[in-house]
Amino acid sequence: MKKGLKITLYILAGIAVVQFYRPKDLEYQASQKDLTNVPKEVNAILRNSCFACHSNENRLSWYDKITPANIVVNSHIEDGRKALNFSNWDSLEKPQQNATLYYSFNKILSGEMPLASYTAVHTEAKLNSADINVLKNYITTLAPRNATIAVNNKPDNKPVKEEVHSDKNLAKNVLPSPNGIAYIPDYRGWKAISTSDRFDNGTMRIIFGNDKAVKAIKEHQTNPWPDGVIFAKTAWKQNIAADGTISVGKFIQVEFMIKDAKKYAATKGWGWARWKGDNLKPYGEDAHFDQECIQCHNPVKNNDYVFTLPLHFDAKNYKNYN
Repeated sequence: MKKGLKITLYILAGIAVVQFYRPKDLEYQASQKDLTNVPKEVNAILRNSCFACHSNENRLSWYDKITPANIVVNSHIEDGRKALNFSNWDSLEKPQQNATLYYSFNKILSGEMPLASYTAVHTEAKLNSADINVLKNYITTLAPRNATIAVNNKPDNKPVKEEVHSDKNLAKNVLPSPNGIAYIPDYRGWKAISTSDRFDNGTMRIIFGNDKAVKAIKEHQTNPWPDGVIFAKTAWKQNIAADGTISVGKFIQVEFMIKDAKKYAATKGWGWARWKGDNLKPYGEDAHFDQECIQCHNPVKNNDYVFTLPLHFDAKNYKNYN
């Protein structure tokens, strides 16, 4: 028998043997129905490019079921469902559905989704410019930022109460978060390290960082962030004038992320806390509310669970900034 033929037979025999090792079975359903309240053309794009890993629909090809490919495929599907599962769509309130599509579209624009390793094999899942324009045009309509809404919605032009924004009078009476984290009243004196515009739900966000966060940014030590770093993300309602001008409106909430790899080892190295409304009511029914925070941030676990892309300060600007 020729040497080349022997090698081929050995390889085939090896492939046959490893087929007896199978990863755990995942839950599948025959077909995932279209997302309610979503146009047909948008559903078609999501089904084609996202549902394989982000729903319970069985969209496996025959080669996805062969060991060892099935091990990788199952891992991707498990991670994908944890980050976002469109099969749970009907359990979400309308604002959450909008936020989910907004989040998904940003992942597409950033080039993170669909995974390059997936589209390299499943070329039909690649998104072209026409697909992206369809998604963009639809998601833009979800934003409460258009002329009709702007005219009909009266801006919240009530004067901001100083005690709410400085928190000086409220701080001593603010209850701790259910997980024991105390409210930090002086965060508004920290540096603004980034902003975000959630046009999907009509809010504006300012992310503040304490001195250790600013130092870490200056020194490019942001993945992982060092212990002692604290972020405070404030959310405000957007006031939209008839001419499209946007300004900060009513205060919604402030969220904190506190880095301590040892102390908060059980919650991915971060302490999570949130206070809502002018009366700064602690968020969460019990100490395990932070699992919700972790689940939300899980898609960026490779960035130390931090969504924020901070402004980077060089030495000169850093001095001026301070």
